[in-house]
Amino acid sequence: MIAVTPHLSLPEDAIEERFVRSPGPGGQNVNKVATAVQLRFDVAGCAALPPDVRVRLARLAAGRITHEGYLVIRAHSFRTRERNRHEARERLVHWIRRALETPKRRIATRPSLASRRRRVDDKRARGAVKVRRRPVGGAD
Repeated sequence: MIAVTPHLSLPEDAIEERFVRSPGPGGQNVNKVATAVQLRFDVAGCAALPPDVRVRLARLAAGRITHEGYLVIRAHSFRTRERNRHEARERLVHWIRRALETPKRRIATRPSLASRRRRVDDKRARGAVKVRRRPVGGAD
């Protein structure tokens, strides 16, 4: 089980991990050993997540979700499989925690009378500065 919060955990079979070769320079180790992790998480098929969380997760991670509905996370920062695997799982938990936060509804407000007056006063002062920059004689 992968603990996301004290009340929510994901079953191990909800994720699929593949080890692939890391991109970029690194010499013989990178060319021979598959240490990078490609973690796939079935967002739509995971019954452990509430439906509203699944929708928010799909919206938040839209660029990382495949057409089949899998969230794909790649981790290749470290030299060992275990550290990359741990990092990929941490990123998955981070995405799910972000999706668990319900967005606050915005309450529409109007500018106060004092703020409107300050805005007009600032505009008037700015206009006065520009007037003072003009040539003294004017155009003849």
